[in-house]
Amino acid sequence: MVRTKTGLEDFEVYKYGFNSSSYDLLPGNEKYQCKIHGTDFNDRFSYYNEIGTIQDNVRIKDVFVEENRNFSYYLIKPNDKIKVTDVIFLFHGFNEKNWDKYLPWGKAICERTRSAVIFFPIAFHMQRAPLQWSDKRKMFELSENRKKKFPNIINSTLSNVAISMRLHSMPQRFIWSGLQTYYDVIQFIESCKNDNHDLIDKDFTFNIFAYSIGGLLGEILKLSNYRNYFSESKLCLFCSGAVFNRLSPVSKYILDSEANVALYYYLVEHLDNFLKKDSRLHHYINENHIEGKVFHSMLNYQKLREFREELFKGVEKQVYAITLKKDSVITTVEIINTLKGAFRNIDIPVEELDFNFNYTHENPFPVNSSESRMVDESFNLVFDKVCDFFNN
Repeated sequence: MVRTKTGLEDFEVYKYGFNSSSYDLLPGNEKYQCKIHGTDFNDRFSYYNEIGTIQDNVRIKDVFVEENRNFSYYLIKPNDKIKVTDVIFLFHGFNEKNWDKYLPWGKAICERTRSAVIFFPIAFHMQRAPLQWSDKRKMFELSENRKKKFPNIINSTLSNVAISMRLHSMPQRFIWSGLQTYYDVIQFIESCKNDNHDLIDKDFTFNIFAYSIGGLLGEILKLSNYRNYFSESKLCLFCSGAVFNRLSPVSKYILDSEANVALYYYLVEHLDNFLKKDSRLHHYINENHIEGKVFHSMLNYQKLREFREELFKGVEKQVYAITLKKDSVITTVEIINTLKGAFRNIDIPVEELDFNFNYTHENPFPVNSSESRMVDESFNLVFDKVCDFFNN
């Protein structure tokens, strides 16, 4: 395990390497095996739908993307602790490229809880995305070509074109990438429990702070509770918590409209039909994998609702959500619908806040706002509430 250290006032930031042992789950192999159940599968599906293919400089089979297989994560901790016993995972939003906006978030959580904060990237996001996805010239060209191919497309930009084309061409990647990240987090936890981390005590406890789509990962981890690892873990959701088909992700920073339609078509409207044809996907989300079944229950509000709500009911004292009134991507009412249940019989607190400055889901605390004092006050309000939840 390689690490580098950077000082930050009363905190220390470390960068560690991580090698995913679950990358072979991803599309691109010809043969697969579920090692848990000893079941073999053949990938009989065409790898790309022609409608959403990406140019050769971006078009690569997922299983071979080196940045996603071997990547780095960051750890911030108080500098007065040699080895930490309390850890909080920070899970980011969709289509994020760097950790800049999250560093103050992690620092605030670290300072107010005295816990280490792990900045763990989701598959094909942050430093796990192919390097060329950050080439603005290439992405601009892709976006312009995409607009010509789909004249009615909405919100196709250089910022979202790579992820949009990736999911447009193969929507099931949303599930496989999510499962890979899930298994990566489990791999990280078990490595620490085996005393393989030089800064985390093997008897550590951990909680989760999750923003936007990162909340879906946090919910699957908490509700599936692998080997009871998450029995005592708290989950704090910020601008997050609703099931997939109650999100509105069409944004120049998130997804374009064509990708959103393709995802909805596959993951919501016709998933049952696709599962009849795809035995491997069926195995992972409909059979003997609790994490896959929980993932399945978080795709469509009506499907597996009783199963999902029973799980949320069982953890209602360990989950807390903060929403923003003007958030148009993941709205308060849909977060309430998911977390409190159809009959409002789940006692998960959902607290809606509003700020007296212009903000968005993607940018809740604008750095260059003329109302910097109010932004700072709102930031402190949010993270005081977050840390009160973790500390109590």
